[in-house]
Amino acid sequence: MEQKTRYSDEELQEFKEIILEKLAKAQHEYDNLMAELGSDDHETTFKALEEGASTLGKEASTRMAERQAKFIQHLKAALMRIENGTYGIDRATGQLIPKERLRAVPHATLSIDQKIAEKKH
Repeated sequence: MEQKTRYSDEELQEFKEIILEKLAKAQHEYDNLMAELGSDDHETTFKALEEGASTLGKEASTRMAERQAKFIQHLKAALMRIENGTYGIDRATGQLIPKERLRAVPHATLSIDQKIAEKKH
């Protein structure tokens, strides 16, 4: 049996819908985090402890926003791979990444085995 070298247009459409759904959700969460970070309501009556807690909260929100921005970039890159016909191809082996992995992690560029091997090095 001949091994597939790319997913069919129908399969790619399924992955595209998954990615677009995740992208919309990620963008919404990112926008909410950015709105939260932009709202500085400093009252002169804040105690030092409250200011410290507020700063820690903003740092955590900033880190979460940075992770969301990176996730959004990965999803957009996956959409580009769909458009140029390279989506779902393991960048290390050239083999197709299993559908189950792509459904769970639609921006994956490595199969599970390759990801594990990469982490060992």
